[in-house]
Amino acid sequence: MRIPELRQSVPGEFEHLIEVEASADRRFTALGFGDLTPGTTVEGLAHALGVLVVGRPAVGFCQVVELDGQAHLEGLYVHLDHGNQGIGTSLLEGAKLLARGAGFGAMTLSTFAEVPFNGPFYLRRGFLVLAEAAVGPGLQAVRRAEASNGITALGPRVLLWCPLG
Repeated sequence: MRIPELRQSVPGEFEHLIEVEASADRRFTALGFGDLTPGTTVEGLAHALGVLVVGRPAVGFCQVVELDGQAHLEGLYVHLDHGNQGIGTSLLEGAKLLARGAGFGAMTLSTFAEVPFNGPFYLRRGFLVLAEAAVGPGLQAVRRAEASNGITALGPRVLLWCPLG
């Protein structure tokens, strides 16, 4: 199976990426999470450090922003019909390359600790649990936002980081 090439997203496809996120979030329904509200916005995508996509039209994407002086993986989504094909791994590796190329030494993210395609997925790919002492104000704001929008009520969350050296 051949994974389509990664590319930078273009503003004209941002609306479609929100649909990709909605499809990807349906994986949580099978785990009893119910419907998740897409957190990605056109405005957020437009202001990201980078948005990488796979496919034409896109079947997966990731969004990288700057947070606390590091690259932060704001989200990584693969359309439900295209899961388990290596697209998520390709997007993650592309996000790391993008961040390294922008001069960042590490990447952070926030995810569900126990959902197999979340925390364990990232831990198998070089991410580590972020020490509490290393949680900056930007990541603290992420935690507060996750609590206020109900995400933390769905299951334990974890902050992860990965050195990019």
